[in-house]
Amino acid sequence: MNENSVKLHYDIPAYDLTTAGEASSSVKRKLTQLGVNPVSIKKAAVAMYEAEINAVIHAGGGSAEVEIGRNGITIEILDNGPGITDIDLAMQEGYSTATDIVREMGFGAGMGLPNMKRYADELDIRSEPGIGTAVKIVVNF
Repeated sequence: MNENSVKLHYDIPAYDLTTAGEASSSVKRKLTQLGVNPVSIKKAAVAMYEAEINAVIHAGGGSAEVEIGRNGITIEILDNGPGITDIDLAMQEGYSTATDIVREMGFGAGMGLPNMKRYADELDIRSEPGIGTAVKIVVNF
């Protein structure tokens, strides 16, 4: 891989589950092209997908800033949604604030944040109710 980092930006659409996951799929393709090992690709893709879906479902969309370097990938998902009032509670498997409609579509099972934690080497979630949430995911190669 080139010593220079690759920087990518994605807009995450609001409440559009038909296009949700496109940013994480694009990053997965880029990591594959760069020859990153398959385990790291899976970790980055799953963690980013979960963060992306949360932004779509809960926060009216947002953006993703991705930096791929020699030794890893840093993904930052930013939104202007309602924020997370209790991050510790939201980290519990099965806890969800998803609407019934979202659940009927197969999303909102309460595994987003736990899966991000499971697959990221570093996870930092900062949220302020009424202002939004910033999720930083790091996966080392």
